[in-house]
Amino acid sequence: MKRLLSLLLLTLALAAHAQVGEYRSALALGVNGGYALNKVSFNPTIKQDFKGGLTGGVTLRYTCERYFGMVCALQAEANYAQLGWKERIETSSDTYERTINYVQVPLLARLGYGKEDRGVMGYLVLGPQLGFCLSESEQRGGEWSDATLALRPNRVTGQYDKKVEKTFEYGLTGGLGIEVNTRKAGHFMLEGRYYFALSDIFNNGKADPFGRSANGTIIAKVTYLFDVFNRK
Repeated sequence: MKRLLSLLLLTLALAAHAQVGEYRSALALGVNGGYALNKVSFNPTIKQDFKGGLTGGVTLRYTCERYFGMVCALQAEANYAQLGWKERIETSSDTYERTINYVQVPLLARLGYGKEDRGVMGYLVLGPQLGFCLSESEQRGGEWSDATLALRPNRVTGQYDKKVEKTFEYGLTGGLGIEVNTRKAGHFMLEGRYYFALSDIFNNGKADPFGRSANGTIIAKVTYLFDVFNRK
């Protein structure tokens, strides 16, 4: 009985290994581009509409294994992104936008399910993201007088003329997408993603005007990759 049980366990282990861990070694390289909608989470709160901007860069993906039909890969990107915020000022004709330009580096785990070589695959990406502020600019409109500034809710005006104080940022990003795979033309992806910053753009000490000032971004993007090599 013990020998039969041991043989059964060994057979199950070998079968599980054959099904769970199917070797892959595929490297793909390409470009991505899309549109980002950003708000900055302030404390005290500042009313905002989404600030739109472009994003794009290069993508590198290494596919390493297939588990229970899930294609596992590591993905890295280097992107340029236009973020910032757009205030919703309801007490006067004043308008205000801040554009903050970043280089962003997401480091992602990727799980896909579907056709690898020819067909459609759905996928999930999730991982940390690093960023560095390159430049910034302010755009103002309306009267912009002491009288209109005094009408701001809770008189929150510490953001104006205040430069980004923390040029390095970090956070978490994740999203869902769909990929169309071809053997000769490459890989075409459409994806929605959200980025949640864990760091602030301004200092947040007791003497500072804001206790929280973090980016939150909704991203829609397309990506094209071609295979550098593909071994199974």
